[in-house]
Amino acid sequence: MRDIMNAAWVFVKNNGMTLAEALRCAWCNFKVRKAMAGRVVKFYYMKIDGSIREAYGTLDPHRAPETQGARRPAPTVQVYYDTEKAAWRCFKKANLLRMA
Repeated sequence: MRDIMNAAWVFVKNNGMTLAEALRCAWCNFKVRKAMAGRVVKFYYMKIDGSIREAYGTLDPHRAPETQGARRPAPTVQVYYDTEKAAWRCFKKANLLRMA
């Protein structure tokens, strides 16, 4: 619960969201990250150019290849393995719209 509230306050401070929007986004991020740990998840997020991206991603070590020499991602970014593109991708956590 602490992680969700901390993420929500970061969204409020950095992205100008209301607390209700920030909490909704923080819960959605938590649910997506938890679901991706064990399976492929379909979710939607807004790209930098404003278009909406439908993604199928996972963090399951049995489905995703190991990273070699990768750098540590920023705390405001969610990294995932895109099963359609067969590559590692990322998105801003504040831009996550919903999980299908």
